[in-house]
Amino acid sequence: QVQLVESGGRLVQPGGSLRLSCTASGSIFSINTMRWDRQAPGNQRELVATITSGGDTTYADSVKGRFTISRDNAKNTVYLQMNSLKPEDTAVYYCDATGTLLSRRGFRSWGQGTQVTVSS
Repeated sequence: QVQLVESGGRLVQPGGSLRLSCTASGSIFSINTMRWDRQAPGNQRELVATITSGGDTTYADSVKGRFTISRDNAKNTVYLQMNSLKPEDTAVYYCDATGTLLSRRGFRSWGQGTQVTVSS
């Protein structure tokens, strides 16, 4: 009942920047926390950043100072601005949202992911 679609992933050189977007659609009453995770080949999925509806943010230590998460509540969209990218940032990036449906039931949904490759 809630779909998340990520975009913005591509090949970028080390030191470059990229902005990912993720938009939620469906029978949404409200969205609480939105987050970005990533999964590199052979690795477990790891949390990258989270943002609450009030704008409070948390970051993985590996991306602090380089990545910025933000959201546009009116558009049900979360962004991930990634600067000073490193080869170890290469992964499929997924967005995740929790909230309340129009039926007043809770939901948690994930997107299909967008590939980010950092390589020269």
